[in-house]
Order: sequence, then C-alpha cells, then structure tokens
Amino acid sequence: MKHETVIGGGGLKLHVAEAGNPAGKPILFIHGFSQCGLAWRKQVESDLARDFRLIAMDIRGHGWSDKPPGVYGESKLWADDVRAVIATLGLERPVLSGWSYGGVIMSDYVDRHGEDDIAGTSWVGAVSRLGTPLVQDKLISDEFLAAAVGSFSQAVGESAPALQRLVRLCVHDDPSPEDSCFFLGCTTLVPPHVRQGMMSRDVDNDPVVRRMRKPMLLTYGDADDIVPTMGRHVAGLASHARLSIYPGVGHAPFWEAPERFNRELRDFRASV
Repeated sequence: MKHETVIGGGGLKLHVAEAGNPAGKPILFIHGFSQCGLAWRKQVESDLARDFRLIAMDIRGHGWSDKPPGVYGESKLWADDVRAVIATLGLERPVLSGWSYGGVIMSDYVDRHGEDDIAGTSWVGAVSRLGTPLVQDKLISDEFLAAAVGSFSQAVGESAPALQRLVRLCVHDDPSPEDSCFFLGCTTLVPPHVRQGMMSRDVDNDPVVRRMRKPMLLTYGDADDIVPTMGRHVAGLASHARLSIYPGVGHAPFWEAPERFNRELRDFRASV
C-alpha cells in the first residue's frame, strides 16, 4: 500500500492510499459520510488488486485528510478534490466508485469538470441530493437524520450514541464486534463540525445525473435503512444505467456482499 498527499480544492491536503496493479485500469473509491478510505479494504485487499489500480481517498475532513472548519459547503471544492486526485496521480480515465455521500461528490465533479476524463461511475448506496431536496421527497430515513443531528454535538454523551446508531444503520444484519469497532473508529476521526458542515448543504444534482452519458453501475441493497428508495430514483434519472439490487443487504453492499460486489465491479471496470 502506497500513501500519498494530494493538494485538493482550496489547498486542502487530502490523504490517498493506492494498491493493486499500477498498469491496470484505475478505480477511484470515494467513501461516504463520516467514514474513511479504509472502508474499501474488502476491495483493495481482494483479487481486484491483481488486475486494477485501486485508489482510496480520504475525503476532506475525514481519515488522515485535513479537517479545518468552514470548507464543506461548496460543490466546487468537492469537485476540485476529485480532479486533483485524478491529475496528481495521473489516473487515465478512472471509474469513480462512490458510496452514499460519494454520489453527490461524483456528480459535483461531473457538473464542474465533465465526463471526458473518467470512464464511468459506480454508485453504491449513493445519493444525488442533500438537505432539503433529499428530505422533501422522503428519500432519506428519519432515523438516519436524527442520528446525524445527534452526531453534531460536542458532548460525548450525546454524540457517542448517535455515532453508534449511524454505524448500525449502515448494514442490515448486526455487525460483528470487530466490524462495529472498525467503522466506529473511522467515524470518530471526523470532527463534529465536519459532519455538520456536510449535512448543512442543500444540493440537487439530479439534473447532472440526467445528462451523464458515460456508463453507470448502480448498486443498492433492498434492505437499506438510510436511503431505501434511492436506487430506483437514480435509475429513473439515468436510463442507460445498470441497476443491481442486492437482496437482504443494507446501505453497504461492498462490505456486506463483497464477493458479488467485487465481481460486478470487476466486470464493469473491464468493460469500460
């Protein structure tokens, strides 16, 4: 595993980890809200590494990336982060694989920088909206919203239970103690001001998704307790996309069903 620092939007330092075949087609993994690039370890440490160049970034405010206040509300900054990783690492038309909040980050990128420099996008429990546009059509669960608001607190007695609830909502079945501690460790690296800044955004990137033309793979669990109808919503925006629904799987198909996820991602990346 190789670790690098990339200067993203507004000069923020982003931590990026790279593994796999340096000559292979690249896949850039973009994790979700209050997690980090280590969430993709079942992909980075799998046989995908034999054939593909695998890059997992810590998005701004997460993992080992910089976490200053006040830099989470502008779509341009998020888009420029992705562009900086692609340019700095010399990624030749990567597939962007975005989990959850990563859907907005991917569509922020496409809105600002177009699709010419990517091969396609992999949407994994991913959202195209944030804030009021996401809530108004009941595309996100009230239970997640309550836990997210609780995670903004600086008081450990309030934030700790909220963070535990966020982690539990990510998967359908009860996670093992090891998995629970792993994800909880990732989320506690994220300061409350980052979570609040991210969730304070009002974004509707549906028009961006409608005009996307590069191949799209949509991967969603049918037991998702966070965005239960988002897969069908995104599929309705992009008629050319392939929708893959995982029965009995929650918000993290790449973690809950890694064998199937890796096989489908392999086929998608090879085909584009």
